[in-house]
Amino acid sequence: MPKRQTHSSLAGKVALITGASRGIGLAIARALATQGCHLLITGRNLPQLEKASRELASQKVRVVARPCDVRDPKSVKALAAAAKRQFRHVDILVNNAGISQPGVTVDKLDYEMWRDVIDTNLTGTFLVTHEILPLMRRGGTIVNNLSLAATRVFPGLSAYDASKWGALGFTDTLREELRPKGIRVIALIPGATDTDIWNTLWPDAPRKKMMSPETVANALVSALSLPENSTVEEIKLQPTAGTL
Repeated sequence: MPKRQTHSSLAGKVALITGASRGIGLAIARALATQGCHLLITGRNLPQLEKASRELASQKVRVVARPCDVRDPKSVKALAAAAKRQFRHVDILVNNAGISQPGVTVDKLDYEMWRDVIDTNLTGTFLVTHEILPLMRRGGTIVNNLSLAATRVFPGLSAYDASKWGALGFTDTLREELRPKGIRVIALIPGATDTDIWNTLWPDAPRKKMMSPETVANALVSALSLPENSTVEEIKLQPTAGTL
């Protein structure tokens, strides 16, 4: 793990990251821990979450691991209560939890899969933001991990595309609502990144051509480190290999 930065502008801030037990979420958690951020990490897989928590705690920051299903309003309310109890406030919220779907056309996509993708990627982002916003102060930042599917159409991925396009609209609206309150909102839009989501999306995808989760996390840390009177509204990243 990278050496902790002792003079970072992010040191001492509290970050809540959903879907943080693996992939981009875990990479972001690692990057923020090296900057001295205290962490509240969530996920649905408790063993993976606990493993991530033990690793992150080695950076000598406070780490709280809390199982949460972002699709469930009661579970999200419990997460917000835990955040208030453990940290009293949240400086950085990263809505990262997300799932994909098998590559099938609309006529073959069943309702349960559609609902699961929309509930996780879109409604889950709303629920977590809605509950955590009262804990955020001027100077805070909300990051929504959207994927390139928020700006392009991929045939066979109607539920995933719809969830990400909807989440981008939510993100853009949220930014304007929170601008007067001094809370920044960033749309994180990475292209193909080597994570487990491809097991569902495209099992034979050429992963060697993809970006690493660490690349995405480092770009985000750079944006979060900007002075409070400036911001990056969108972070778009693409593999140099081009379209995969």
